[in-house]
Amino acid sequence: MKIGVQSIHFSADSKLLDFIQKKVNKLDQFFDQIISGEVYLKLENVDNEANKISEIKLIVPGGTLFAKEQCKSFEEATDLAIESLRKQITKHKDKTRTKLSEHKAILSESEAADY
Repeated sequence: MKIGVQSIHFSADSKLLDFIQKKVNKLDQFFDQIISGEVYLKLENVDNEANKISEIKLIVPGGTLFAKEQCKSFEEATDLAIESLRKQITKHKDKTRTKLSEHKAILSESEAADY
C-alpha cells in the first residue's frame, strides 16, 4: 500500500516515519483492498502538552476512511487513529459484504424466475 506522510510546521525524523509506515501497513491484515493513504502530522501552537495531531486518510474501493487524533506524542496519536481506522474498516467490510450478498440473492431469485 502506498502511504504519503506530510509533516506540517516541523520536519519528521526517519524513526517516526518508519513507525507510522509499520502501523499503517498492519491495516492490510484487516482489509487488503486499501488503495492508498495519506498521513498528516501537525504541531498546534497551544499551551497544552497535547499539541500533536495525527490525521490519517485511507482510500478504499467505495469510499474514504478518515481518523484524526490529538495527543502528547505523534506515536500515541497515530496508535489511536489506527485503532479508529481498524474499526471503520471492519464496518466498511461488513457493509460491502451485506450489499454483495443482497445483490447475489436478487440475482438468484431472478434466475429462478426465468426457469
